[in-house]
Amino acid sequence: MFFKQRASADGTLSYFYGCGGKGFAVAVDVVAGDEDWFLEEAQKAAVAISFVIDTHIHADHLSGGRALAERVGAPYCMHESDVDLVQFAIRGLHDGEVLETGNVVTQVLYTPGHTLDSLCLLVSDRRRSADPWFALTGDTLFVGGVGRPDLGGTPEEMAEKLFDSLHQKLLTLPDDLEIFPGHAAGSVCGAGLSGKPSSTLGFEKRWDPYLTMEREAFVRSLTTDVPEKPADMARMVAINLGKAA
Repeated sequence: MFFKQRASADGTLSYFYGCGGKGFAVAVDVVAGDEDWFLEEAQKAAVAISFVIDTHIHADHLSGGRALAERVGAPYCMHESDVDLVQFAIRGLHDGEVLETGNVVTQVLYTPGHTLDSLCLLVSDRRRSADPWFALTGDTLFVGGVGRPDLGGTPEEMAEKLFDSLHQKLLTLPDDLEIFPGHAAGSVCGAGLSGKPSSTLGFEKRWDPYLTMEREAFVRSLTTDVPEKPADMARMVAINLGKAA
């Protein structure tokens, strides 16, 4: 298995991983302008990009996912709820779906709260174990924080959904699971984000303040301590939906 994390200046984190032995790869949360990097990495590893995934409709940056998918002839994947929202063809992913790329397996977790379409991805390397080795947590769970709840629906409603996604999905997983979020410090997609670009679920359970809060305190904290919305958010969302150029 190979795994690469790519960081942007604004704290956005993208991922490229797969099975080198079988020649398959997955690209996740590609930032516009980074498509060539993924192509170069695929060539170095002698792999084909089988799936391009966005963990949600991004509001803080322009996605390069659709452009990369078109260049390599791979499906562009997002949660199935986005099928009727975007103005282009996608492969809708559903909760529990498994994507196979050789010895590397990706399981989809539907984790709404940051947005209504938010996904996390559980990744296993069958050569080591059938159990998940790490999770790409998108903007659901960060190192030291969680996703902001004010980008779709009412903040209170979305914070409730995020609490359930965390406690019913992610926090039930093993403590030794590595987590790799969609952003680190410098991003406006959450408050209190660490500059460290990875962690373990057990460490975050102990030290991420949001994960030890009861529901009422969690909702109150998330809806009163919200960063400024991303600059030019409406335009970026419209472009990522295919509704503007």
